[in-house]
Amino acid sequence: MPMGVKGTMVGVLLFCAWFFEGFAEDVKVTVGGVTSIAETDDNFICATIDWWPADKCDYNQCPWGLAGIFNLDLQNIILVNAIKAFDNLRIRMGGSLQDQILYQIGYAIHDCPQIKKVEGGLFGFSEGCLTMQKWDEVNKLINQTGALFTFGLNALIGKNKPEPPPKGDNITWTGDWDSQNARDLIEYTLSKGYKIDSYELGNELCGSGVSARLDAKQYAKDLVKLRQTVKDVYQKARPMPKIMGPAGFYDKEWFDTFLEAAGPHAVDGLSHHTYNLGPGVDPTLINKVQDPYFLSQIAQTYKDISDSIRLFGPWASAWIGEAGGAYNSGGKDVSHTFANGFWYLDQLGMSASFNHKVFCRQSLIGGNYGLLDTTSFIPNPDYYGALLWHRLMGKRVLSTSQNDSPYLRVYSHCAKQKPGISMLIINMSNSTWFQVQVQNDMNLHPTASESNGGQEREEYHLTPQNGDIQSDKLLLNGNLLSLTEASDIPEMKPKLVDPSSAIVVAPDSFVYATLRDFKAPTCM
Repeated sequence: MPMGVKGTMVGVLLFCAWFFEGFAEDVKVTVGGVTSIAETDDNFICATIDWWPADKCDYNQCPWGLAGIFNLDLQNIILVNAIKAFDNLRIRMGGSLQDQILYQIGYAIHDCPQIKKVEGGLFGFSEGCLTMQKWDEVNKLINQTGALFTFGLNALIGKNKPEPPPKGDNITWTGDWDSQNARDLIEYTLSKGYKIDSYELGNELCGSGVSARLDAKQYAKDLVKLRQTVKDVYQKARPMPKIMGPAGFYDKEWFDTFLEAAGPHAVDGLSHHTYNLGPGVDPTLINKVQDPYFLSQIAQTYKDISDSIRLFGPWASAWIGEAGGAYNSGGKDVSHTFANGFWYLDQLGMSASFNHKVFCRQSLIGGNYGLLDTTSFIPNPDYYGALLWHRLMGKRVLSTSQNDSPYLRVYSHCAKQKPGISMLIINMSNSTWFQVQVQNDMNLHPTASESNGGQEREEYHLTPQNGDIQSDKLLLNGNLLSLTEASDIPEMKPKLVDPSSAIVVAPDSFVYATLRDFKAPTCM
């Protein structure tokens, strides 16, 4: 884009901010900086790679294309650069089909079938097989990009599916987990020097299950076996991978029983899944992502799982191991667009405030909800929102409050690069401008912004192209974000603002702001 056009766009944005300042609602946001209320992992942002083949279809559409692990071009330069931009992006490889995946290693597996659609198979598919050639390719990508890798293991191998199913329960599998195939893979992985951050056992087998389920005590027994397997294989090798589970939808009785039965330090991360927007085909999806009352309902789940950990497993941390917003591959007109950020960025802030350490977005690529476009690999708007979070928001979460509008969400963390704090402001209103004054609860008068008097505030305003929230094109401070000629992620520079001024937030926009002079003792 010519520099003259860019300058005009920025000028228009600044003019609009000035013009609407007189009509904007004044909001005072109070941030507590004496102590943190929660803490995330340093690498909170995570994205998933799934197993789905090209013929995974929902609602008469097949949005996965060649993005499943068996077909994905792992050396695509845009994919590589998109992961590298995070320095250490967490990647979780797993999903619905993982409990049907065998590993072509050792003596336990003689055949290596391809996944096929079959009548009566879990999710309508047969077993599949991961070759060591493909495993090598996956780990080459991990090593090349510096990603932190979580791998989901098959938890149903060796178990018995009831035939015919008992009355009232058609999905509970019984028997002990056969760990030999997993052990062979883990031994091979260690011998090759591949770095695995964590192993996760099973996918959506907890509670009432999805296509299959396990009893909580049986799953606990299986997970303890996995921990012992990893411990035996690694022995003196360090670091030893963490153990994650159960990777499914939260059910209080099931989760509490599992934690008690597994015992101390059996599981490092209690992972759960959320698809709180409902089915991807829901025609009201575009309304749900901007409904603060609807979005807030999931907060109870975040609190409940934190309570389960506090009461039954204080050695474990809470992870959102998979969250795609809308299930069944997402909504084709919403999940890849700017509008999805109202859900996604709000969930990042909300889950972090409930002491969740990691948030894994379904997906990095594939379906309608990929951070990257399924065919072109070009980043969708949520990719840039996630990248800015990763770069700006530190791990310590600060108490943040405002009582002016439910359509204005504000989350504050210690800045990732000291000093000061970083904030995420989400304006879900399609008509209201807000002027946000930030005040420190240690010194309410004057406001923190008036007393800064020092370093300029750094602001990143994210808006959709042409004001269309269902656009998949994103503007940063009025400039279109697009890949460089070398297929690199573009540089994202902040707008520098007088710290005594209010943060002007446009309708249908997201703002990241870093306040370098905000005095927060817990951040020092």
